[in-house]
Amino acid sequence: MARWLVLVNSLVLLLFGSDVFLVGANRPPAPVNVSVTHLRADSATVSWEVPEGDVIIGFSISQQRQEGHTQRFIREVNTTSRACVLWDLDEETEYIIQVQSIGLYGESQASKKVHFRTLKKSDLFPSNSSNQDDPTVQGLDRPRHLQTGEMIIIVVVLLMWAAVIALFCRQYDIIKDNDSSNSKEKAKPSSEHSTPEHHSGGLLRSKVGAY
Repeated sequence: MARWLVLVNSLVLLLFGSDVFLVGANRPPAPVNVSVTHLRADSATVSWEVPEGDVIIGFSISQQRQEGHTQRFIREVNTTSRACVLWDLDEETEYIIQVQSIGLYGESQASKKVHFRTLKKSDLFPSNSSNQDDPTVQGLDRPRHLQTGEMIIIVVVLLMWAAVIALFCRQYDIIKDNDSSNSKEKAKPSSEHSTPEHHSGGLLRSKVGAY
C-alpha cells in the first residue's frame, strides 16, 4: 500500500511539474525599452516594447512612490497597446514603475525599474531628472516637430487661400471697372443731343463823324 501511495505522489508531482514547466516556458519575455514621456504635474505616459514573435494580449503596470510602500496596479487585457497614461499623480514626486506583458499562458517577468519625477504645476518645461541606477527617462516631452506630410498640407492650404484671394481681387477690379464705365455713360451732358440756342442781341450802331 505504501508503494502505491509513493507511486501516485510521484505521478502527481511529475504531471504538476511538467505543467509548471510548460507554462513557464511559454511565458512571454519581459518588456524592454521602458520609457516615460509627456511628464506633467499630475500625469505621465509610459511606453515600452516587446520582442517580436510573442503573442501579447495585454499588459500590467506597477506604480509606486519612491518614498512610500503603497503600490498601484494597472492591468489591461485584449489590447495590443504599448503605452499607458498614468493619472492622478502628485506633483514633484518620485515614482517607480515596472511593466509586465500578459501572454496566453501567463505574465512575463517584470521589466527593469524606471524612476521619474513629476513636475510642478507652474513648470512650463519638463525636467530631465532620472535615477542613475535605473534606465534613463527618455523623451521627456520633447518639442513636437512637424512631419513632412503636415508641412505639405499646410503649404497647399496656404496656396489655395492665396489663389482664392487673388481671384476675389481680380473679380472685384472687373466689377469696379464696369461700374465706372456705366457711371461715365450716364454722366454725359444732355447738350450734345440738343439744338443750340440763338440769343437775340441788339444792333450795333456806329457813329459817323462829320467831316
